[in-house]
Amino acid sequence: MAKGKKEKVERRQRIHDSIRESMFGTSVRPRLSVYRSNQYIYAQLIDDMEGHTLTSASSLADDVGGETPVEESRAVGELLAERAQEEGIEKAVFDRGGYKYQGRVQALAEGARDGGLQV
Repeated sequence: MAKGKKEKVERRQRIHDSIRESMFGTSVRPRLSVYRSNQYIYAQLIDDMEGHTLTSASSLADDVGGETPVEESRAVGELLAERAQEEGIEKAVFDRGGYKYQGRVQALAEGARDGGLQV
C-alpha cells in the first residue's frame, strides 16, 4: 500500500530531527544544510552557535547551470564551496536533511567537495 504525502513528510522530519540531535555547526565548521524540493535544491552553511546563515546557494541562481537536476545540484555544491572559500570556510558538517544520500543530495555534496570544501 502506497504511503500518502503526509506520512512521507513526517517520516523525513523524524529522520531529520534524529540527525540534528547529534549534529552541530560552529563558525569554524558550519553545518551544510540541504533542502530538496521537487524542482529546486537549496544549500546553506549555518553557524548554530550564533543562529546565522553564513552563506547559501540554490538552483534558482542565474549562474547555476546543468541539463539535468543532478548536474544542477552538483553546480549548486560547487557554487556553495566557492562562496564558502570567500568567507574563509574550509570545512563543514553535512546535514542531508533527512533525505537519502543519493541522486541530487549526493551530487550536491560531491560538488561541494570538488569545489574545495571538506564535507
